Amino acid sequence: MKPPPFDYVAPRTLDEALRALTGDAKVLAGGQSLIPLLNMRLAAPARLVDINRLAALDTVETTAEGVRIGALARHARVARDPGAAAAQPLIRQALGHVAHPAVRNRGTVVGSLAHADPAAELPAVLAVLGGTVEAASAGGRRTIPAAGLFTGPLETCLRPDEMAVSAFFPALPRRTGTAFAETARRHGDYALAGVAAVVTLDEDLRVTSARAGYLSVAATPVVLDLTEAAAPAARTGGWAAAGARARELLDPDGDVHATAAYRRHLAGVLTERALRAAADDALRREER
Repeated sequence: MKPPPFDYVAPRTLDEALRALTGDAKVLAGGQSLIPLLNMRLAAPARLVDINRLAALDTVETTAEGVRIGALARHARVARDPGAAAAQPLIRQALGHVAHPAVRNRGTVVGSLAHADPAAELPAVLAVLGGTVEAASAGGRRTIPAAGLFTGPLETCLRPDEMAVSAFFPALPRRTGTAFAETARRHGDYALAGVAAVVTLDEDLRVTSARAGYLSVAATPVVLDLTEAAAPAARTGGWAAAGARARELLDPDGDVHATAAYRRHLAGVLTERALRAAADDALRREER
């Protein structure tokens, strides 16, 4: 199929882009999600605002506080960035599961967040890390916490006149490890279920925090604090109990790819696996 007619705008500055976001407009960055929706006529905006000439948005900035990724930074570039991987390794761990190389070469991290697909990896990562998205409009800027960003499947709290210009992922605290696990029918397909895990240990290597962010189990990313269910010692952790607790708390829907019961079972297994791997990662970092 071909997309319905639309106006096309290719601004040279951010101000021009923001002024073009009036009425029924959509931002075009990588286009890896938007173009298929247009071609299938599941989206029919009156105007596309192509931001690919805004080089100032093609940024990956790492500080002691975390990683800020501009709206034009492609998945592949972010995955290769050593500073981003050192400050927040969960980003690279998740990007390895995003579709295929051709998609990662064009798709953008911020675009994936703005698209808000509940089966996508990066919204779950932003949610479990407590990251933020900066939105800009002709009227100013605001910072949106991940907890309030995702409002439904393919829906965010971004207003029609706003553009997500960057995303911020907090840096990894000391004695903290991360891991990502998902199950898909084929590598690169949307996951039947997926988990982004973050585990923090204390000086005696006991678990002080065990959090898991989920994709493909609800209409928006779900974050669970499983610290209480985890055992106090990272080397002998009670990750099976944490997986069982996750199965109790999650209430996924079934579809043609997986029943609700199977999806819940997968989430529990992946929770145990990802939390254990995150704890091992924390131990390795502490022993260096």
